[in-house]
Amino acid sequence: MTNGRESEKRRSSPRRDDAAEERVSAPEAMRSAIEQLTQLLGRAPESVSALKPTDEGWEAQVEVLELERVPQTTSVMAAYRVALDPAGKLLAYERGRRYTRAQVDRGR
Repeated sequence: MTNGRESEKRRSSPRRDDAAEERVSAPEAMRSAIEQLTQLLGRAPESVSALKPTDEGWEAQVEVLELERVPQTTSVMAAYRVALDPAGKLLAYERGRRYTRAQVDRGR
């Protein structure tokens, strides 16, 4: 049997696994990044090229069609870095490089 103070203390102290319980899964983070970036940019991203957990939540690299051209290989793409909190809410985004769809990254 415990007294009221001990049970109150347990309720008010954060549990170590709270952060793990609050963090969305990787697929949920990817969907969240796409949905929220679509709302902000008015364009649907074409793909998520990278996703990684961070201390603050999630960080994703999202590829977006910025300017559609004919032929499609000349269309302009942009890579956006997206920061999400552990629950999948967008905290920040930043457009990185712009490139044509046909452009291939070269090894560094």
